[in-house]
Amino acid sequence: MFGLSNPQRFMAFTGPLTPVLWAVAAVLLAVGTWLSFTVPADYQQGDTVRIMFVHVPAAVWGLGAYSALGVSSFFALVFRHALADAAARAAALPGAAFTALALFTGSLWGQPMWGTWWVWDARLTSVLVLFLFYLGYMALRASIDDEQKGARAAAVLGLVGLINLPIVKFSVDWWNTLHQPASFLTPGSSGLDTVYLPPFLTMLAAYGILFAALWLTAIRTEIRRRRVLTLRARQALEA
Repeated sequence: MFGLSNPQRFMAFTGPLTPVLWAVAAVLLAVGTWLSFTVPADYQQGDTVRIMFVHVPAAVWGLGAYSALGVSSFFALVFRHALADAAARAAALPGAAFTALALFTGSLWGQPMWGTWWVWDARLTSVLVLFLFYLGYMALRASIDDEQKGARAAAVLGLVGLINLPIVKFSVDWWNTLHQPASFLTPGSSGLDTVYLPPFLTMLAAYGILFAALWLTAIRTEIRRRRVLTLRARQALEA
């Protein structure tokens, strides 16, 4: 796999893989959406329970995308690897979109369940901070004209943001929060009625593969963009 750190090999390997991921993601999203509307309503939450099939996968992969951004930022900053920097940059926008979707759907669920759209709960606040880290990363890169300086500054910010990930994950265990604890990965049991497992797991997989497709597409686009910039710079020197 380390051979894929070469941009040319990466492009050759991901060329046929990317459309397959897009197709699989589309199928899983369609199946997951259908399953989400065919399961019975919850005896307490009613039809509001269906929001879970969008909210939880979006939150999980919002965290997953930032993990990818942070690890890529580490390799870009320490080893100054151009492909790692491209991978970090490519993870920011999909991750921000997933996190925004998690915040939005969480508010939709919270209003009928808690009687309010938003509370400054530890879980909600830490996810909002995660979203702000995404925005800060993208804004910092865009605000510095020198791409190399902007990449290094953003990589530092990306690494700092990793501190927030365990806070998001364990906030419901560390503090007395309004947000309920994990309902799936609990010791001895899923904590989730088995009737809801098929749509939940299907949507979780769909969002994961969708992120992979978005990420690889964005990395490939970034590689092409840099190649164009390099060619223009060479042409300018030759002129």
